[in-house]
Formats: sequence, structure tokens, C-alpha cells
Amino acid sequence: MPKGPTPRPAALKLVEGRGNGRDSGGRVVATPPAFVRLPPEPPAWLDEVALAEWERVLPELTRLELTKELDGAALAAYCQTWSLLVASAAEVARDGLTVERTFANGSVRTVVNPAVAVQFKASAQLRSWCAEFGFTPSSEQRLTTTPPVLDDGLNPFA
Repeated sequence: MPKGPTPRPAALKLVEGRGNGRDSGGRVVATPPAFVRLPPEPPAWLDEVALAEWERVLPELTRLELTKELDGAALAAYCQTWSLLVASAAEVARDGLTVERTFANGSVRTVVNPAVAVQFKASAQLRSWCAEFGFTPSSEQRLTTTPPVLDDGLNPFA
């Protein structure tokens, strides 16, 4: 896995750049591929909670032209992670933060409910998926639908 920061989208480089299609360092920003912005179809294996989340977020992503058919797998992973978080939170609410466990030697101990660990891991994973789609306040700031400004040759400072 490569080290370093996640590459920044071309549109973000342009917004923070010098103008005329150049980034803040004066380098020409390559235009990303022009994907067809059709919304993906939900996979048949999504559970009820995941499908409800899909139907909740997809209209806005589509309106903002932030998804394409190829994003279906990533969106499905986000929705299924949401479902896992909801299920583990419900289990913790039902059974509590701790549960009693009987061990092989017959002893009974109070231990942390395993659903707590699932909830924490799902929450962390959900945060990562949310950032990919701009669902957090900080990641929302990185989204832009502004088309790149091309150098028309009239700017002597470009």
C-alpha cells in the first residue's frame, strides 16, 4: 500500500490553485475522466436496513452528480456497514455493555459485550466510507462540481 496522503481530486486542486487550470504549485491539473453519471442499482444482497440507507442517500448523491454505476460496490459497502452499526447498537442497547459468559472451566464472568467491539469497528469503517461520499462536514468541504477553468492564453501570469 502506498504511503502518503490520499491523492486530492482534480477539482479540489483547481479550487485551491492559481486559476487557469493550474494547481497551487503552478502545475497543469489533468482533467479527470468524464464518467457517465448514472446512479447505480442496489445489489440484491443488501439487507433491509442497508437498502433503506441506500434509498435515503442515493437521491442526493445523484442530484449532486457524485455517483456513477461503478460506485455501486462502494455505496453498498457503506450501506451494509451502516446496517452492521445499527444492529450492533441495538444489541448493546438490549443486552448492555457487559454480559455474563460461562467459560470451559465452569466459571462465570462478566465481560464486555462483543457487540461493543463490533459497534466501534463498524463506526470507524463507516466514517471512512462517509468521507468517500462527502457525508461528513469536513469531507463535504472537499466536494465540488465546478468545471475546471482552462487556460485561454489571455492570462500573462498563468
